[in-house]
Amino acid sequence: MEHPPFNHNFLKHTTMDTQVNKIEKQLQHFTGTEMYYHIPILKTRFTDGLKYLADVADCYWLITDASVIAKSLKYKSGWITIDFKRLPEDKRTASGYEAEIVYSDGNDTILERHGYRVTDFPLDALRLFFVNDTLMLPSEY
Repeated sequence: MEHPPFNHNFLKHTTMDTQVNKIEKQLQHFTGTEMYYHIPILKTRFTDGLKYLADVADCYWLITDASVIAKSLKYKSGWITIDFKRLPEDKRTASGYEAEIVYSDGNDTILERHGYRVTDFPLDALRLFFVNDTLMLPSEY
């Protein structure tokens, strides 16, 4: 009896889902921070939760991008929410972007929006806060 060919895409998708679930579960455990990490050239800092995320998801680019933009928006708001979102297929096709990051004041006022044509960030969505030159997970505020 002949078996159907092995579906490598299924294995890749299952492995990615497992990684995403693990990351999301671990992020829930970060409340407050014991240590601050610095981006010296920007004079910003980030928390334990973001250090964990940057290490496991290889996304130091996200911390750097979010810090640069949020710091440039401080004059508009002392409190900035940063929302990463992978776009649905129809919006990807229409916009040419795979994901976007929306910077707002936390009261539905969008301060800036940045599109990313390609991303390897494993999560579909993530919210961060930028307050007092510090980038953090909401649970760390």
